[in-house]
Amino acid sequence: MKFIHTGDWHLGKLVHGIYMTEDQREVLNQFVDLVAEEQPDAVVIAGDLYDRSVPPTDAVELLDEILFRINVELNTPVIAIAGNHDSAERLSFGSSWYRHNHFYLTGKWTNEFKPVHIKGVNFHLVPYAEPGVIRHLLGDASIHSHQDAMKAVIGKMEENLNPNEPNVFVGHAFVLGGDSCDSERALSVGGSGCVTQDLFDPFSYTALGHLHSPDAIKHDKVKYSGSLLKYSFSEAKQRKSVSIVKMNENGSFEISYRSLKPKQDMRELEGQLEQLLDPSFYEKENTTDYLKVTLLDDGAIIDPMGKLRQVFPNVLHLERKIESIDQKQRQHFSSIRKEKKSELELFAQFYKEMTTSEFTEEKQGIMTDVIGQVLKEEGQK
Repeated sequence: MKFIHTGDWHLGKLVHGIYMTEDQREVLNQFVDLVAEEQPDAVVIAGDLYDRSVPPTDAVELLDEILFRINVELNTPVIAIAGNHDSAERLSFGSSWYRHNHFYLTGKWTNEFKPVHIKGVNFHLVPYAEPGVIRHLLGDASIHSHQDAMKAVIGKMEENLNPNEPNVFVGHAFVLGGDSCDSERALSVGGSGCVTQDLFDPFSYTALGHLHSPDAIKHDKVKYSGSLLKYSFSEAKQRKSVSIVKMNENGSFEISYRSLKPKQDMRELEGQLEQLLDPSFYEKENTTDYLKVTLLDDGAIIDPMGKLRQVFPNVLHLERKIESIDQKQRQHFSSIRKEKKSELELFAQFYKEMTTSEFTEEKQGIMTDVIGQVLKEEGQK
């Protein structure tokens, strides 16, 4: 059988003050076209359908429209779970009668472990839940971390797991060793939000959500779909795709990837202001993309954001390279004070940390005279 693995749609996402709903609509329309083309036996959405527990009305309407087109108009079964951004209670609404049209949406976690069976494949749905919820539902006081909770849940599943059929785990978790980015909300403080890869060994394929890159982890059977779009500049170099999985009767599978093309990409630009505003440069660019711009100019610049937005209307973040270098250097300055150096050596180090200019011999001579005069006035010379 064939299914499409996606997740982390984050409908209603706000990025640098801009709602991404129309951008999401663009790629979701492409996704519906992909479903129509591929005609999969199921679409799997591994959590974070929404970006917040109370999403904007536009986001709710968009999700309703897209799921109706996939499930009703294309008659494609949908398997979906809640992620850490979703409201489990809100997504659980109507789940009892959704199943009559092969729409399996699990929002709120229960201690029922019956999988969804589609064309010889068992899909085990595990929505995101805090360890305390699992501890209460299973009556297991030893559960304190996400690792404890996941281990206990999978242990319960294994009691009735059919090893003669392919088993697919659908979950929302941070697998240890995965690469994260700025737009992913931490599941907990420290490492207690992580789970280990070996927990998923009983399954033929593990369809995960939470980390936003399909390359977040390298594993033969544990896979992230990645997010629908780029949601922070830390994702600017990530590829975005959905996974098409062809599952064989023995549990082996082939996986391919299809990219969805956003109307406006999220990119980083670097250069001097004059260069970026030169028509010979920007005429080769998609000027409407969402941009983070790093300027390499020295000295003061009057209204750089205003000038840039005349050409690039969607500059969302602007920074100066020289300022970021200086800031990093300043962070090390406090340790210099503890070293036993002369006043001139300390000032030379300070000058280097606070600027990118050279501390020339002429400047050293001036500071030697100044320091000498100060020490003399203090009676130290």
